[in-house]
Amino acid sequence: ADVMEDLYTYINPHNGKHSPMISKETLDIVLANKDRLNSAIIYDRDFSYNYFGFKTLERSYLLKINSKVAERPQHMLMRVAVGIHKDDIEAAIETYNLLSERWFTHASPTLFNAGTNRPQLSSCFLLCMKDDSIEGIYDTLKQCALISKSAGGIGLAVSCIRATGSYIAGTNGNSNGLVPMLRVYNNTARYVDQGGNKRPGAFAIYLEPWHLDIFEFLDLKKNTGKEEQRARDLFFALWIPDLFMKRVETNQDWSLMCPNECPGLDDVWGEEFEKLYESYERQGRVRRVVKAQQLWYAIIESQTETGTPYMLYKDSCNRKSNQQNLGTIKCSNLCTEIVEYTSKDEVAVCNLASIALNMYVTPEHTYDFKKLAEVTKVIVRNLNKIIDINYYPVPE
Repeated sequence: ADVMEDLYTYINPHNGKHSPMISKETLDIVLANKDRLNSAIIYDRDFSYNYFGFKTLERSYLLKINSKVAERPQHMLMRVAVGIHKDDIEAAIETYNLLSERWFTHASPTLFNAGTNRPQLSSCFLLCMKDDSIEGIYDTLKQCALISKSAGGIGLAVSCIRATGSYIAGTNGNSNGLVPMLRVYNNTARYVDQGGNKRPGAFAIYLEPWHLDIFEFLDLKKNTGKEEQRARDLFFALWIPDLFMKRVETNQDWSLMCPNECPGLDDVWGEEFEKLYESYERQGRVRRVVKAQQLWYAIIESQTETGTPYMLYKDSCNRKSNQQNLGTIKCSNLCTEIVEYTSKDEVAVCNLASIALNMYVTPEHTYDFKKLAEVTKVIVRNLNKIIDINYYPVPE
């Protein structure tokens, strides 16, 4: 309780303003239940962290007053528990015990921001470009900046952006394509780090392999080459239709197109995609034809050199999704672990926690599935509560 009071009453020495690090609501709950919460904290559990874990907590997770750590790890875990459960003190103490005994952990944004004035507790945000226009590109960039500011990682679908050399009716000019645009996103990721210096901004950019700029896209993370053709702070991913893999297998031709001249390819999947793609091929709307295996080898070379692009299979993701009634899913998240529908009006969000599976091995070398089920139930309840109490950085 004393630590929470110190964090709430903090005065910024540079401007003399009251700058509370936790919310008034959190402080009031802690003070109203201070005897129960104080007695529930077991400080000896701080010593269960190894040196690396402790230094990581110190660097990014524990709240600081004038650059000095003000929280012990146990204070942070109780802040998270109270931040999620509010005045349900039983549930807060249950969560605190499971966290401090290291059965599971909540995601970094939850540990950073729970109990604060802006409790943005979600890890993953999935966006697609609002529009293939200057307005659309910069509106989406602003969304990315606001999400990154509050510690969210971003997956962004860019397959709708017109390719290099495509006509722009508004200015009677030609497009510069994906690369210069992605360099702008790259610099935003560098500038807007997650939660003010806690960790660098992280954007994963998803592109379908029929896009004319695919070869330049595969080079963006490489260590050599012209600086103005690189965006090394972004992560890259491919959203691959089955048709591409079929043509790789049989070493057929693969046609590269511009989404401005061949619209709608990113809005369909499966058979519908194949029909539309092949109809554009028959109509001669193709900008370049390569052997499918030539592109495949370029992908493998890029992965060998840079570890990216990540590979996700568009048709499989859409076929198996329980959100396919909403529309075509265009990308995954930063870490390629969730597949959710997103549109220009709707940003998909995901809340995470991680279970330490090794903790459930008993001294008798059996696995404690009962304990695993109990902890999982608590985690699911916590993540559901996070949906309700979360601060969402953008209205979409």
